[in-house]
Amino acid sequence: MKPVTLKGKLYLIPTTLGEMNPHDVLPQTVKRAIDFIDDYVVENEKTARKFIKSINPEKVQSSLRLSSLNKHTNITEHNSMIAPCLNGINVGLMSEAGCPGVADPGAAIVKLAHEKGIQVVPLVGPSSILLAMMGSGMNGQSFAFNGYLPIDKGEKKSALKNYESLSNTKNQSQIFIETPYRNNKLLEDLLSSLQPNTHLCIATDITLPTEYIKTFRVADWKKTKVDLHNRPTIFIIHKM
Repeated sequence: MKPVTLKGKLYLIPTTLGEMNPHDVLPQTVKRAIDFIDDYVVENEKTARKFIKSINPEKVQSSLRLSSLNKHTNITEHNSMIAPCLNGINVGLMSEAGCPGVADPGAAIVKLAHEKGIQVVPLVGPSSILLAMMGSGMNGQSFAFNGYLPIDKGEKKSALKNYESLSNTKNQSQIFIETPYRNNKLLEDLLSSLQPNTHLCIATDITLPTEYIKTFRVADWKKTKVDLHNRPTIFIIHKM
């Protein structure tokens, strides 16, 4: 009788949200996983190798086998990324920042793992979305992450009005993000589109020394100066 090969596991390995000592925000479970995993699915090979080295400087870089998963990756390559698990080898999935699978292309690999009966093991680490929600003072019982707003000015204004209305009628905080170099423009659009009494939380550089988390009404934000250019930022609105 042919022996059954036990499947490897897919470990979801969180990373830091910026340049900092990873041991300040990541538990020992992350280090232990990196110690025994040599196969990874990552967004950027260079930054992934740098992160792995920061966690375990003794790990031999030549032993690592990395597959790139980003917007340029063809869906036909996904099966090969998960293939080691079917041969009993553990695989680590990493995001560029924060938790893999959350606002991250790694979700496709996690879905595939479930379809193939591979155990998925999410590890604890920083999520900018949850940390911003925690620090906002808004409704942590009901909130929605909406990703990116439309680029078109008219469509963006319409979307903001819609989220504002949803927050009011459902008592639900609405979360979204923007490409960092467009943050200041988005803040201008928020202040010109939302009602004066709508609450707005801006959470930027979360967990970093330059961390900034503030919640004010729109009317008060108009009196406040903050530069968000090229700083990873979470925006949350709630009309109460």
